[in-house]
Amino acid sequence: MVRKAKVEFDEQPPDNFDPKNPYGDPVAMLEYREHLVREKWIQIETAKIIRERLRWCYRIEGINHHQKCRHLVDQYLEATRGVGWGKDARPPEFHEPKKVVEAE
Repeated sequence: MVRKAKVEFDEQPPDNFDPKNPYGDPVAMLEYREHLVREKWIQIETAKIIRERLRWCYRIEGINHHQKCRHLVDQYLEATRGVGWGKDARPPEFHEPKKVVEAE
C-alpha cells in the first residue's frame, strides 16, 4: 500500500454543475453542496481565529486597546459580515455596512 506524500483538496466547485438545472446531475449537486458547506466552515473558522487574536489583544493592551486593536476589530467585522448559517437567503443590502446619511 502506497501513501500519497501530500493530501490534495479540490477547492473549486464541480465543473459539471448547472445552476439552471441543479437536479440534472445529482452527483454534481451533492459535490456543489459540499463545496458550499466547506467554504462556509472556512469563513466561520477564520472569524473564530481573528476573534481569539482580538481577545488576546484586549488583554495585553489593556486601556489602550481602542487604538492598538482597531485593525483586528476591522478584520473581525469584515470576516463576520454575511457569515453564518441561514445568511444566504437574506438580501445583499443586509450584508453590507450601513451608510450614514447626514441630516441637513
